Amino acid sequence: MGKRVGVLMGGWGEEREISLKTGEAVVAALESRGHTVSRIFAGPGLDRALRSAELDVAFLALHGRMGEDGKVQGLLELMGLPYTGSGVLASALAMNKPMAKKLFRLHNLPTPMGYRLGRADVPRALEIHGDLGFPCVVKPACGGSSLGLSVVREPEALAAAVAQACRFGGEALVERMARGREVTVGILGEEVLGTCEIATPREGFDYDAKYKGGSRYFLPARLSPTRVANVESLALAAYRALGCRGYGRVDLICSEDENDVILEVNTLPGMTPASLLPKIAAQKGLDFPALVERILSLATHDEVDVTEAPLAPEPPSAAPVAVAQRAAS
Repeated sequence: MGKRVGVLMGGWGEEREISLKTGEAVVAALESRGHTVSRIFAGPGLDRALRSAELDVAFLALHGRMGEDGKVQGLLELMGLPYTGSGVLASALAMNKPMAKKLFRLHNLPTPMGYRLGRADVPRALEIHGDLGFPCVVKPACGGSSLGLSVVREPEALAAAVAQACRFGGEALVERMARGREVTVGILGEEVLGTCEIATPREGFDYDAKYKGGSRYFLPARLSPTRVANVESLALAAYRALGCRGYGRVDLICSEDENDVILEVNTLPGMTPASLLPKIAAQKGLDFPALVERILSLATHDEVDVTEAPLAPEPPSAAPVAVAQRAAS
C-alpha cells in the first residue's frame, strides 16, 4: 500500500540546487512505486508546511548545512514524523568533520591528521600549521559537495585557502594530504552495497570534478579482493562509530602502501540516477526506484517521549514561507 511521502528539498545552504535535483529524482521514483508524494520546499515555516501536508513519512533530499546537520532531523523528531537517513546526533557529527575525526581516532580508525581553524586564525594560519606539511587539503569544517575545498601546495597559499573555506560556515579543516585512489563505499541499512573508485583529472575531488565532469568511475573499485574487504570493513566501522542508520556513503583514500584512511561519512548522499550511491546499488541489482523504496522502508525516528501538549497556536498573521506542493499524479 502506498504511503503519503513528503520529499524535503531545497533548503537554505549552498547546496540548494543539488538538493532540488535529488528531490525531483526521488519524487519520480516514489511516484513510480505507487506512493502519494508532496514536494516540501524547506525554508522558514517548514513545520507548518509539514503539518499541512499530513504525511506518513518524510524523505530527506536535503544536502549540507541546515538539512544534513541534524537540525531538520530534530524538527521531525519533535513532530514524531518518521524520516529517512541518520538521526539528529549522527547527522550533526558527520557534518562536523573535525568532530567526526576525533570519533574515528577514538575507535582506532585511520584518518588523516588535521586541525580546525576559524576566521580569526587566518592571519596565523601558517604558524598554527606547524609541521603538518605540504601539500595539504583545506575544506569547510561543516559542509558537503566538496564546496570550498582546495589543495594547497605552497605555504603562501594557505591563508587564502583557509579564508575561502571559512566562507562556508565560519570554520575550516586543514588536513594532511592522503595520496592514493579515492574510493567511496555505499551502505544501506547495515549492509555494504559495494565500492566505487573515483579517478579525477587533478588531485582532490572538488566541486568542479564532482559536478562538472572530467572524472571517471570504476565499479567496483580496482582493488584486490583483500583490499576491498578492508576498505568496506573500515567504511562500515566509520558509519557505526558515528551512529548512522538508514543509508550513507563513506569516502576513503587507498594509498599505494596499502594504508587506507577514512575521509568522511555522508549521511544524505546525492540521490539522482547519476549519483555515486545509485551507481553502486545498481551493481548490486538495485535499480534507482528500488533503492529509493528500500531507503523509504528504513525510515524511522528515535521515538523520544516528547510532551503531548499542543504547540502554541500560530499568530493569525503568520504566513508560512516553506511550501508543501502535491506532486502531479
